[in-house]
Amino acid sequence: MKLTARRQARELALQLLFQTEFAPQISYQTFLDVFEQSVDPEVTTYADLLVTGVQSHKEAIDAKIQASSAHWKVERMATIDRNILRIAVYEMKFAKDAIKENIAINEAVEIAKKYGTTESASFVNGLLDQVSKVH
Repeated sequence: MKLTARRQARELALQLLFQTEFAPQISYQTFLDVFEQSVDPEVTTYADLLVTGVQSHKEAIDAKIQASSAHWKVERMATIDRNILRIAVYEMKFAKDAIKENIAINEAVEIAKKYGTTESASFVNGLLDQVSKVH
């Protein structure tokens, strides 16, 4: 899978996780079905893997984020930042084919620059750096 396809999948997963926080009564699969018409199948497949992975490991992922965040409770973080962090932590620590931490961090920072606030990229970078140091 090409790097751009992976990035697209991460961005799609972010959008799906974001949507499910605001409309938990609607299955993320419903949102994914909308994208399947216009997005490469390998993108939707990897996005689906990320969303289901984040959802199935959410408590453990949030615990790792919380342990690395001295000043912010996970539930108080911006929704975009929180879900970017969850995707990256899943890929670094829980995915069957975990990716290198520096790659996960770099991807998360780039996505934070695109979707987050002006502070999101540095916040995501600092927090994921802390997560990467904790085994």
